[in-house]
Amino acid sequence: MLNNKGFNLWADNYDQTVQVREENNQYPFAGYKKILNTIYNEVMLKNHSDVLDIGFGTGVLTSKLYENGHQMDGIDFSSKMISIAKIKMPDANLIEWDISNGLPLEIKRNKYDSIISTYALHHLEDKEKILFINNLLSLLKKNGKLFIGDVSFQTREELEICRLDNIDYWDDDEFYFVYSEISASLQNKCHFYPMSHCGGVFIIENS
Repeated sequence: MLNNKGFNLWADNYDQTVQVREENNQYPFAGYKKILNTIYNEVMLKNHSDVLDIGFGTGVLTSKLYENGHQMDGIDFSSKMISIAKIKMPDANLIEWDISNGLPLEIKRNKYDSIISTYALHHLEDKEKILFINNLLSLLKKNGKLFIGDVSFQTREELEICRLDNIDYWDDDEFYFVYSEISASLQNKCHFYPMSHCGGVFIIENS
């Protein structure tokens, strides 16, 4: 797994790297634009809402919501990516933080209409994911929703096929979502919408 130093070094070229692999329908970013557009359209169903973004990176998605009047809080562990995002969102509340340490206190005090996370939670092991997701759910307002867009698969068999097809650059230090396993751990509270052979969107509602 890349540490924050690695992400700082990658920050300037991150969006270009994503774009090339997305346009070529390649792991890990096949379906990237569709995933972000899906989450954007869902969040935009409510005007001027309170949104938390976990792992906002350079602000590709977050800045679009910000421009449309949503109040944005965000967490990311790359100081370089935060500096890029702050240029796009000067009035957003952007916090440097490592999610492996849970959530910062100032975020825990808030409630959100939507919580979003794209291509960040795969850095947590599966047990840590479940604990972290449950902590996020506690921050949602009534009928609020958590949206997770990430490298993900319906089954462990699909993940294994993708791994074998991309064995030369598969990242064994990342822990990708498997819907059949995550859903069981979350007591079937989540819905999964595949967007490519290696990516999709999870939607979990606080009803």
